[in-house]
Amino acid sequence: MSRVDRRYYGRMVIFALIVSVCLCAVPGSRAAGSGEKTISRHEACERIAGKLASVNRNDCLADGVVCSGSYSVRGMPILVKEYPPLEGRSPRARVLVIGGTHGDEYASVSVVFHWMRILDIHHSGLFHWIFVPLLNPDGLLRERSTRTNGRGVDLNRNMPSPLWHEIGYTRWVEAVECNPRYYPGPYPMSEPETVFLVDLIHRFKPHAIISLHTPLNLVDHDGPGRPASALGSLGLRKLGNFPGTLGNYAGMKCGIPVITVELASSGRMPQDDEISSMWRDLVRWLIDTVPIEPGSDEIWVEEDSEELQQEFFGK
Repeated sequence: MSRVDRRYYGRMVIFALIVSVCLCAVPGSRAAGSGEKTISRHEACERIAGKLASVNRNDCLADGVVCSGSYSVRGMPILVKEYPPLEGRSPRARVLVIGGTHGDEYASVSVVFHWMRILDIHHSGLFHWIFVPLLNPDGLLRERSTRTNGRGVDLNRNMPSPLWHEIGYTRWVEAVECNPRYYPGPYPMSEPETVFLVDLIHRFKPHAIISLHTPLNLVDHDGPGRPASALGSLGLRKLGNFPGTLGNYAGMKCGIPVITVELASSGRMPQDDEISSMWRDLVRWLIDTVPIEPGSDEIWVEEDSEELQQEFFGK
């Protein structure tokens, strides 16, 4: 590992630990701009485990799951877990894994926690990982979970883009007739959860991003590099992207390959062997594909098809 890499990785580990100690332990602190009191990591884990039978409270409270220092609209901490470089081994790449962008997609959170349990045992230092198991805690933890966050914004329509209003916002008005389920927000990065994610991408500089969703039963790919043909039983199916989505921001604007794992069911976990099979295929794809060579002009782009128009807003 180069001297520059050591300094960078060291900053990331120290950053996560300092944030967790200094911000999550402050009683009575408030979420930015909301007036809501923030919730402790312990209480957040209690609520998540109470909502999702497949997530164990002790897994959520396990060593290494920390507060990021960022909070949702309603004061819930956005939790992260880092699997940093190991002494004596330089990782091949940095990988960011995100679950729970949409609060009503329960399985996307549960599978991320399951994958974290695998890495708790098998982290070899091959990759430097950061996991965000639940980006949208407000949507999940409502009495009736919602796709949108605490202000009714779809976080996967709120990412920044130069054409956010001209294309992203206009698509919402015209394609789904202002359906509130897909509301992109009043302007890009209007939501604290989106600000957190953009900042994390900027700081961590991942070579690949894995984002879990439901229930389209497929694998999608945005940005450079060749996509995985399948992860477990999920086959590749091209959906494309629009301004406001993670695939458009990270994949097309930032040049980071974004794999969207669309599980088959929102409320039903895949079987353990299927979760493990997806994980093995994912790691194999990472080994074969990332990091993308600098200057690569191979970009995975979807044509503007009628099928895309009909299905995109489920992504």
